[in-house]
Amino acid sequence: MEKTFSSFLLIVLLFLNYVMASSAMTKTNITTDQLSLLSLKSQIISDPSHFLDESWSPAISVCHWMGVICGSRHQRVKSLNLSNMALIGRIPRELGNLSFLVSLDLGSNNFHGNFPQEMACLRRLKFLDLSVNNFSGKVPSLFGLLHHLQVLNLGNNSFTGSIPCSFSNISTLETLNLKFNSIEGQIPKVIGSLVNLRVLNLRGNNLIGSIPLSLSNASRLETLDISFNSLQGNIPEGIGNLHNMNWLVIQANQITGPIPFTIFNISRIEVIAFARNRLSGTLPNGLCNGLPKLKGLYLSTNKLRGHIPTSLSNCSKLQILSLSENEFDGPIHSEIGRLSNLQILGLKTNHFTGTFHLMHTITIVSYYFRILFYSTLIAGIIPQEIWNLVELAMEENQIT
Repeated sequence: MEKTFSSFLLIVLLFLNYVMASSAMTKTNITTDQLSLLSLKSQIISDPSHFLDESWSPAISVCHWMGVICGSRHQRVKSLNLSNMALIGRIPRELGNLSFLVSLDLGSNNFHGNFPQEMACLRRLKFLDLSVNNFSGKVPSLFGLLHHLQVLNLGNNSFTGSIPCSFSNISTLETLNLKFNSIEGQIPKVIGSLVNLRVLNLRGNNLIGSIPLSLSNASRLETLDISFNSLQGNIPEGIGNLHNMNWLVIQANQITGPIPFTIFNISRIEVIAFARNRLSGTLPNGLCNGLPKLKGLYLSTNKLRGHIPTSLSNCSKLQILSLSENEFDGPIHSEIGRLSNLQILGLKTNHFTGTFHLMHTITIVSYYFRILFYSTLIAGIIPQEIWNLVELAMEENQIT
């Protein structure tokens, strides 16, 4: 009996020792998180709304600081959201000590400088948004070590260098946004190995080379925007096999060759934008037979030729059709007038003949050769001056 009691007492003592040790560890870790955030605060030279001045105080539990969310189990910092606070400063290397961090959002501020290598220690990170800041230096390859990352948004910064091949190690990545930086080099072929990728936005950089054939392996891709670069070569045939695609934007490059007809069979696609390239060839006769959701078709400023397919009338949801500055010829069929949702039609600088009747189309804006339709329309932002031309729409006009 005495032996049994001694064993019981030993178990109790061991349990109490474990609880005390765990409590001490939690306290130490919370202190580590607090020191990491205070280090960040010390690097912020401007906080115009005084968000951090009033909230981030050692006298208050770090879990109650503005922008901070702690996990219920460990009471460690799990999420840090300081977006849209107009903060100016740098990211200290101590921020890499937030080892339980899952989400970090510093978007729409004025953080600058290089991104510290110590951030590679944030192995639990799933969401990282550094967009609309002034970060500089080469795109950090350290992000390739964050194997649980699902969203990586570095858009609208001053990053340079090439896209690191290490990004292919992030098998969980769903969104990769690098738009409007100064990134050079080619699109890595290994990008196509990101089988979970849904959004790839590389718009507005200095990328060269061709569109990787491997992109056709990213079968879950829904949005591809590689416009406003210096890409060359053809549009890969395999792009037409991306059946989940709804936003395909390759504007303002130096792409040549014909448009793969397979692209016009992507039934989920809503926007096809190939304007301002050097594309040639014709459009398929059954252009809209497989595009029930198409809302915008931007093909202006290319070298496309031939007749406008009569099947355009099957794109019943089409709102914007821009065919300006090509080599199209022949008549403009009255079927276009059946597009009851059409708002903008661009036809200028082609070789059309005959008489064009708008029929039932009511809200077409200046098909009369006056407007160029480019990036602002893709972004869904239509300038007011375009809408001011609604009153100029005509019932009928001669095209020679």
